[in-house]
Amino acid sequence: MTLGDLVLKVRSKNAGPFWVTIDIFCDRPEVFQRLSGDLSTERVAELYQVSPDQLKRFDIADLRVIKFSLPRPVIQGSAADRDMHGAQYAALLEELTFD
Repeated sequence: MTLGDLVLKVRSKNAGPFWVTIDIFCDRPEVFQRLSGDLSTERVAELYQVSPDQLKRFDIADLRVIKFSLPRPVIQGSAADRDMHGAQYAALLEELTFD
């Protein structure tokens, strides 16, 4: 089962020209609780090839949202930028598998 199968939506977007933010929207409290415990910051950092201390994590129980922010590998709009809006980062997390 993938993360995308478990949750309502995974969305990513720019958080300025140097950062991307990824939001995981859970439709049920039990899904939020499961992911809060089972989805480690280290696993997400490894997926995006950043060190865990560079990855910021916010678990917002009232909204059933888990948010990660990480530095962009290249500055938004630079010649090497292949995702101007940061929208493709969500796809990696959606495909992450769980037992």
